[in-house]
Amino acid sequence: MEHNQRIIFTNDISAAIDEALANIDYNRLFVLTDTNTAYFVLPRLADNTHIARAHNITIKSGDMNKTIEATAEVWRELCANGATRKSVLINLGGGMVTDLGGFAASTFKRGIRFINVPTTLLSAVDAAVGGKTGVNFRGLKNEIGVFNEADAVIISTCFFSTLPLAEVKSGFAEMLKHGLLKGAETYDRLLAYDFECRDYDLLLSLLRESVQVKADIVRQDPHERGIRRALNLGHTAGHAFESLAMSHKNPIPHGHAVAWGMVVELTLANMLCSFPSSRVQEYAKFILENYGAFHITCKDYDALLTLMSHDKKSENGEMNFTLLSDVGEVKINCCASDDDVRAALDIYRDLMHI
Repeated sequence: MEHNQRIIFTNDISAAIDEALANIDYNRLFVLTDTNTAYFVLPRLADNTHIARAHNITIKSGDMNKTIEATAEVWRELCANGATRKSVLINLGGGMVTDLGGFAASTFKRGIRFINVPTTLLSAVDAAVGGKTGVNFRGLKNEIGVFNEADAVIISTCFFSTLPLAEVKSGFAEMLKHGLLKGAETYDRLLAYDFECRDYDLLLSLLRESVQVKADIVRQDPHERGIRRALNLGHTAGHAFESLAMSHKNPIPHGHAVAWGMVVELTLANMLCSFPSSRVQEYAKFILENYGAFHITCKDYDALLTLMSHDKKSENGEMNFTLLSDVGEVKINCCASDDDVRAALDIYRDLMHI
């Protein structure tokens, strides 16, 4: 697949939408929002002539609603309002909206074009870029989905100032992951970011660099057959934490789950790939101070191991991880035994003061 996704950095969203649609010969335009973005964000784009003529589809917010049933609701709305293969869907929202909307667009009439306008830091740096779409299924994260890139991704910081600090931190965790993959200079700049000041100009420059890390990796491997698996750092343990929390009816933000998952996986990297223990401790300290801890006990280990073995990154019955031998030194397809993971979870609890 040729990588031709346009990533537009701007604070003039309306002009960027005009630009993104200028070269698309479409007959009907649809905008997908969740209940939050329908209320807080869509009205800010009401003056755009394309948006004013578009049909709005709104789904319930929250990752627990990223389901096949919600996708079917989007398909029904598209059908009922005359969508054809020449129609376009704009996904206006966080990662849940861009994941579900991208999947709905990619499967409706074997695929219609779509544009992502992420409204959270997490979706800007992670979900909206790179062509992964999908929904949760039977309690498992992103179990059903396809690879299909948006025509364009329009990234702006103009919505971020309205986000709760926890939302900003959720997106920042994915930026930390990209920093760990890129190298010490990028990573150390991120560790120095002051959440109390929330400097959005600085955040935009860090975000642009972070998105570029992901875009460069995706360009090399759009379908995750090799190096793109580097982007899974923190996600095998993180998704297990997320699914465990969901099963307890106490969902946690995706970015927080990844932040905690990276503590586990950097610990594994130290055990299996000689990743420096000083870097593990430095990272764990930053996460504990800024994200708190996800509380687990040894009674949760069996459930977490089962969830990790279900994760799509597992092969031949072994748990498959992306690990590091140092900041910027990536090792994909690292196999870990159940005992390795149990030991890493023990150390995670120590580092997180649980």
